[in-house]
Amino acid sequence: MSDMKTAFITGGTKGIGYGVAEQLLKEGYAVAFTGRAEQGVKEAEAALVKGFEGKVLGLTADVRSRASMEKAVAATVQAFGGIDVVVANAGVGIFKSIEALTDEDWNDTLETNLTGVFYTVKAALDQVISRKGYIITISSLAGANFFEKGTAYNASKFGLVGFTQALMLDLRDKDVKVSTIMPGSVATYFNNHVPSDADDWKIQPEDIGQMVADLLKMNPRTLPSKIEVRPAKVRR
Repeated sequence: MSDMKTAFITGGTKGIGYGVAEQLLKEGYAVAFTGRAEQGVKEAEAALVKGFEGKVLGLTADVRSRASMEKAVAATVQAFGGIDVVVANAGVGIFKSIEALTDEDWNDTLETNLTGVFYTVKAALDQVISRKGYIITISSLAGANFFEKGTAYNASKFGLVGFTQALMLDLRDKDVKVSTIMPGSVATYFNNHVPSDADDWKIQPEDIGQMVADLLKMNPRTLPSKIEVRPAKVRR
């Protein structure tokens, strides 16, 4: 499978990560994805592999651990021959007032949403550079708009936007593209939410999957480095 392009997606068991995995499989990519919970990884892999046998690899890994991400990247390279695209999607949301926010809340948010992206990028960087690939981070409109009870989440997403934009400048002369996608109001399982018909006005995970696919098809001379995306209409 060394000639097949491969995408490595963190947080791919549900929500945006799963939507991106589905779309990239349809686009002909092999897909490796990570998740923290082994059972969730197994269930997502079983669902994604239908019709795409031999092109899906689910990996139990924690973006908060550099060693865990290096192990996941190594397993992906062994299975598919390399990595062309990294989609750093794994994230958590803890929304509390500063009085209620604990050290654990802060550390989990920053370690997952920001340090976890750093570990993901560092683990896969040699692969992406050698293949002149693409790194896409999934941030949020919370990376540009602050809100009440958002101290930890805003800090992580503002930081992620800054990290990604600086990363883009570091890698552009190596023919590696870097973009950040900043969605708002997505129908996902984020923050223990269970999507329902009431979320039909929101951005759907497959919409972000399509956006990622479109970025990968962009003419090499053009780089949309930061993309804000929101629902076309807001249900009031």
